[in-house]
Amino acid sequence: MAKHIAIAGNIGAGKTTLAKLLSTHFDWEVQLEDMNDNPYISDFYEDMQRWSFNLQVYFLTQRWNGIKAIRKGKRTVVQDRSIYEDAHIFAPNLHAMGLMSTRDFENYTDLFDSISEQVEQPDLLIYLRTGIPKLVNQIQMRGRDYEDAIRLDYLKRLNERYEAWINTYEGELLIFNTDDLEFADNPDDQNKIISQIDSVMNGLFSKKKA
Repeated sequence: MAKHIAIAGNIGAGKTTLAKLLSTHFDWEVQLEDMNDNPYISDFYEDMQRWSFNLQVYFLTQRWNGIKAIRKGKRTVVQDRSIYEDAHIFAPNLHAMGLMSTRDFENYTDLFDSISEQVEQPDLLIYLRTGIPKLVNQIQMRGRDYEDAIRLDYLKRLNERYEAWINTYEGELLIFNTDDLEFADNPDDQNKIISQIDSVMNGLFSKKKA
């Protein structure tokens, strides 16, 4: 059976909202990013250069532990953000912006490469493609104090890296252009998304049985 569904997307794309929606509809377990207990996130947004390496290593550890738990469990789990996004998007972006030193970036990359050899791809990756205006609006709506410092150029760079990465992704992939979707509170949009995911999941289950 398909056990691991991961949702990818930029900050504010709606990953948590979609994860909770799918968890409720399909009776999947949900694995969320717990920002409230993150010991680095507030410091990072106040001083990215100082805390970038610490934050990325923390995320890598948490996601690796999450994947191990998914593979050991018996139920399908929907995961808010994949382990690949930090390594292919966030860490390289911080390095390119001069917010992570080359020494730290190379150290982080070596660590990720060692871990990734033991990582199975998600059975399905769902990518939420979202434009900058909607990202900004949704970030503002959720009102996290530490996100007040996020700059537009930072979001733009991340979006560019997301597109470059997703174009090379070789696993099972489903993309939603979310600028015209309001799946948080629009039943019609919720049904559109669930219908497409249901169709893909039926195909995945058939593959697993074959």
